[in-house]
Amino acid sequence: MMHKCFISFKTEDSLYKKKIQDELDVDMIDKSLNEAIDSEDEDYIMRKIREDYLSDSTVTIHLIGSYSAENNQLQNQTYIKRELQASLYNGKDNTKNGILGVVLPSMYEKIFKGQSKCLICGGTHNIVAINDETVVKEFSYNYYIPKSIGCAWDEEDRYCVLVNWDDFENNPNKYIDMAFDKRSSLISSKTKVKP
Repeated sequence: MMHKCFISFKTEDSLYKKKIQDELDVDMIDKSLNEAIDSEDEDYIMRKIREDYLSDSTVTIHLIGSYSAENNQLQNQTYIKRELQASLYNGKDNTKNGILGVVLPSMYEKIFKGQSKCLICGGTHNIVAINDETVVKEFSYNYYIPKSIGCAWDEEDRYCVLVNWDDFENNPNKYIDMAFDKRSSLISSKTKVKP
């Protein structure tokens, strides 16, 4: 099934955006912003992005690179934060998007930390560092939605879908479909637009 996808990215990661658009076999209607909006007014720029690109998209592909962290003091995160907020908003003239986080190779070691034995259940869990040091809060909160029971998050406990670039590159449609399906899942009601 073809989905309308918006790609949220930092300028430094634009090569990966181009690869998705030009090289990968992706069944999508591309709703991404490809030309800069000619304005210095942030509110105007975001209104145009919401109205012209995000309002009828269904999946936001969020590229997670070295410049995407909440705590990155050298980068202004206004646009990716507001793009994800608009993607999570469900209201008049805007439906909530599924959110697909694609971890770029430069972030593999910072995010994927291997496995660890759990002191609570005795099982083994994957350690995935999705926090202010790796992503913006709009992604981290909706990936690790607070819960009252259990020691680890299962796929149904998360709204955001996460995949590394290599797996995404091999089968992009699988992960886009997974993000799209989250829109109608039970966890969809627990998302926050502004954590």
